This record gives sequence, structure tokens and C-alpha cells, in this order.
Amino acid sequence: MDVIARYPEFSPLSLEAVQAIKADLQQQKDGMSELTFGSLYFFRNTYKYKISRFNERTLIFLGEEQKKAFFFIIGDPLPLATLKELYNDCAYWKLISESYLTDNAAFFQNFKEPPTEDRDNFDYLYTRLSLSTLSGKQLHKKKNHVNGFLSNYPDFTLKKLDTDTKKDASKILDIWATEQTNLQETDYEAAQQALALPQIADFLSLILYAQGMPVAWCLAELAAQGATAVVHFEKARTDFRGSYQYINYAFAQSLPEHVVYINREQDLGDEGLRHAKMSYKPEGFVKKYRLDKGAL
Repeated sequence: MDVIARYPEFSPLSLEAVQAIKADLQQQKDGMSELTFGSLYFFRNTYKYKISRFNERTLIFLGEEQKKAFFFIIGDPLPLATLKELYNDCAYWKLISESYLTDNAAFFQNFKEPPTEDRDNFDYLYTRLSLSTLSGKQLHKKKNHVNGFLSNYPDFTLKKLDTDTKKDASKILDIWATEQTNLQETDYEAAQQALALPQIADFLSLILYAQGMPVAWCLAELAAQGATAVVHFEKARTDFRGSYQYINYAFAQSLPEHVVYINREQDLGDEGLRHAKMSYKPEGFVKKYRLDKGAL
């Protein structure tokens, strides 16, 4: 039995369904954070993801955010009649990548208006070299935080997140949760989903210990055919000064040389998060576009 429904039917996005399309996801050349195994699976409840196979080359996803339904696709453009069917129930088509726009420029001539930039969902891209060295005047403050952590906690250790250490990551997550004003609007549940995954050791990860206690962790995976590491989660205890900066720095240093970029995902329009991500001086962005219902 196929774990993915055939269009026009849709099935909930299960672990088996995400595993079945893992190869398709890894071939996405833009390295968009949402189009990865982890992002789809960990946030499947958050966005109420459903999936349908339109044909052997094309998958359709449905989701919901802020009480509005949306869709996105992987593969070839859909017939206009199918798009009209989707727009009947969805407010917009999102996660249109730059390469998709370029490769299908003639197709988008069918619309009344072009796709618009979805700035709040742009992924922040940094070079592995930049985050692993923090060299230069612009990143001097970040390097000072790292040096401060090393000075205050010379007994630190780093381990991989696996079945033995994920219980310690859960402790960090729960401490982090107590500092949030509205936990339901955070990625707390998605992070719990990640830590509960039996295959957690298959991901790129680190957990940081200081003074014998777990203080920070991060979880990522490769995308863009192995050229980019997408960081899905980074959690730390703020009472251990410099722990956020150090786990960021140590993770970048742990990556193999074939990784050119680190994708630290989007800011979702949060000004504090935008300031924090910009402070690391991104090399660029994975741009994303959307088409609202009235465009067709």
C-alpha cells in the first residue's frame, strides 16, 4: 500500500511518507529549510501537513498557518485546472523558490501578477567558514562570547545527540521552555518531536556540557545535495553565558569541508530574531515567493 495518497486525495504527512520522499527532498537545489525531512516531519502537526502524489514527478502539500490554508509543490508545475482546484480551498501557494521561478518562467506568464517575495520566510545563509572562525571586525563580539564561554567553562565537553544523550537535550529544552512567554507560538512541540525520533542519530547534531551539566544542543541535516547544513533547532541555557554562541561556533567547526553554507532558517517576521540572525552577517538568503489566490 502506498503511504502517499493519489490526487485528488490527500493523506496526513506520516513518518513513512516523509521517508518515502527523502531522496526527492535531498535533490532540491535551493536548500530551502522547509523542504527537508526534518522540517516537514517535525512541524507536521504545527502546520497540519497533508500530502498527495499528483504524478511520479510531482507532489502536492497542503498546510495551514494563522488559520489560512496554503499549498506548495515539489516537481513539475501543475495544470492550471488543478491549481484552480487548490485555490478553491487555499489562500495562497507558498515556498516557490528562485530556481523554480527561473526554470518555469513561461508557466508563470499565465498569472495576472508575478509571485511576490515572502521576506519573513527567507532563510538566512552563512558560510561554514565564517561561522567556524568568527574572524573579522564584524563578528568580533561573537568571538568574545565564545572566548568568554571557554574561559568560564574550561571543563566543557561536546557529544553527539543520540539515544543516550537526547534525555539531556530534553532537560535543556524544558529549561528553555520556562523562559518563553507564549510556548504555543514557539517550536517547542516540534523540538520534542525531533528528540522523540528513533533515528535522531542520523542527523547532524551536538550537545554541549559544562560543569557536568547539559547546557546547549543543536540539530541539523544536509540539503542542497550536501552543500548546505540546515539548522532546525538550537537551544541553550541562558544562565550559562555564551552557551548559544559556543554551540553555534562548535557546530560549524564540526561540519565536513564539503558543506559550503549553513542555513539558519527564517525569522518569521520577529524583529528580535531578525536582529539576532542579521548580527551574524549572513552571506545571503534562500529567497521564497508566494502567489495569492487572486493571481490566477
